[in-house]
Amino acid sequence: MMLEALRGKRMLYVGDSLNRGQFTSMVCLLQSVIPPNAKSFVTNGSLTVFTAMDYNATVEFYWAPFLLESNSDDAIVHRISDRMVRRDSINTHGDHWKGRDIVVFNTYLWWMTGLKMKILQGSYKDDEMQVVEVSTEDAYSLAINSMLSWVKQNMDLTRTRVFFTSMSPTHGKSQDWGAEAGGNCYNETTMIEDPNYWGSDSRKSIMRVISDTLHEHQDEVPVTFLNITQLSAYRKDAHTSIYKKQWNPLTPEQLANPVSYADCVHWCLPGLPDTWNELLFAKLFYF
Repeated sequence: MMLEALRGKRMLYVGDSLNRGQFTSMVCLLQSVIPPNAKSFVTNGSLTVFTAMDYNATVEFYWAPFLLESNSDDAIVHRISDRMVRRDSINTHGDHWKGRDIVVFNTYLWWMTGLKMKILQGSYKDDEMQVVEVSTEDAYSLAINSMLSWVKQNMDLTRTRVFFTSMSPTHGKSQDWGAEAGGNCYNETTMIEDPNYWGSDSRKSIMRVISDTLHEHQDEVPVTFLNITQLSAYRKDAHTSIYKKQWNPLTPEQLANPVSYADCVHWCLPGLPDTWNELLFAKLFYF
């Protein structure tokens, strides 16, 4: 049903590695029913494209962790601690998003470097860069509003759909769910059962920015909100943990203490991102 809906269309996920995980989930769900000679998967810089040839359809991912232009935009080398975004720069990436029929945005994790965020006023090429610091919430609001402005100017909302996926929770502090301090998602095999659970790493102030901004512009820019935060917060058992790909060899100290290198940010596949796509599927067809 999804492939038929995508016939002759292009679907694009835009954002960070959590959105790339959801993109990968969608590709895995779709490709299993497509013969090997009728599909392709190609990466070129920030853009990865899965093509279902018989359907003339693509599912794509574009790396833009802040949506705005930033100093973390290299699709491979982007581990920069002193992060900075450039004001009014949405078109730097947005020019690569045009012509899509379904766009799924996300941005959250990369903003969580502290209480302040650096905003570049001019260009990264300026000899003397003009940088101001604002609250993370204000900077985040700048990005969401820029995204909405881009959608309004570049997408025909009478025939296209735009989604925004809420923050993906992490499970890096075992005391959050009442366990002994010092642990994380490592070795967790059961869900959190408290229906009111909300982890300390999921900032409600950011959630309010998303909710308020999307609601304020809903009449002129109808974006469908894909709220995955609460349902994902229960899944301390669903992360890649120690089984993720390691880009550098682990030290003896790390191997002796798996908690120290367990990835409690990203999610296993098959797994939770498949549920996010089930929700996306439902909203695409039934809402």
